[in-house]
Amino acid sequence: MKRPLAAAFALACALALGACDRNGNPIQEFGLDKLAKGVSTESDVRGVMGQPDTVWEQDDGARTLEYPKGPEGARTWMFDIDRDGKLKDYRQVLSEANFGAIRPGMSRDEVRHMLGRPKSVAEYRLKNEEVWDWRYLDPTNTPRFFNVHFDKATGRVTQTSSSPDPAISG
Repeated sequence: MKRPLAAAFALACALALGACDRNGNPIQEFGLDKLAKGVSTESDVRGVMGQPDTVWEQDDGARTLEYPKGPEGARTWMFDIDRDGKLKDYRQVLSEANFGAIRPGMSRDEVRHMLGRPKSVAEYRLKNEEVWDWRYLDPTNTPRFFNVHFDKATGRVTQTSSSPDPAISG
């Protein structure tokens, strides 16, 4: 009886150790383990992740590929490609750190570039407000929504808020 338990434990440990990408980070998205910074090309990224939702072109020829995994997903990936077509870096942008960087006065474009495409956009005419939201996982892996409130007249951030996912909180 102890031998099967030990074998199951060894298998679980091997699987846990194997769940890291080439950069030593825990795998959070299928296929990331096939990509390596400085080695993989934009074509490799597209082969693993598919067609990006948005491609952000920069003046120096570098690009950022955006992959929102919504509307029910809780991650948005940004892949930085250098001007030579190599993967420079990638990151999951729906994080407490990025949310904390959203400040009053920022434009819609600035927010969109930082967080990617929102899950939804709601207009509140009486408040002269537009609210964008993103579904994300908080540090305890509980689904929540991060909301950015824009003044309709100026298109600038007025405030941010966070709320529980109604599907989870009942």
